[in-house]
Amino acid sequence: MAKKKTWLDKLNEQKSPQIKRIDFSFADVPAGSQMLITTPQLIEAYIKQIGAGMHVDTKIMRKDLAIEHRADCTCPVTTGIFLRIVAEANYEKLTSGEPVENITPFWRVIDPDSPLANKLTFGKRFLEEQIQLEKNK
Repeated sequence: MAKKKTWLDKLNEQKSPQIKRIDFSFADVPAGSQMLITTPQLIEAYIKQIGAGMHVDTKIMRKDLAIEHRADCTCPVTTGIFLRIVAEANYEKLTSGEPVENITPFWRVIDPDSPLANKLTFGKRFLEEQIQLEKNK
């Protein structure tokens, strides 16, 4: 039986971003759009550029990534999946003893009241605590 992948395994999988033309309207993406399918690594790199105490909405992140990769938009579904991978993998690092200062600050993108926050294995309290700590600095 194959060993179940950890979140860190999923984060470290080598994937390449793709741009696909979609022929039908999908979520907030109109038909005919050139849609970026990002990667967990691209999302993590984006988050690392956000300053302490700042928050970037996922829609803004998706727009920024699309512009950077010369696409019309970024897939909302895969972005959510990959954002969760980034969060869970970095929380794994934290629980393995990595100091919080050395992990990717995913709380700068994930709103504690978002549906994604409710799916996180560690819950939204950690997000709220980190956001508050950065506000108090």
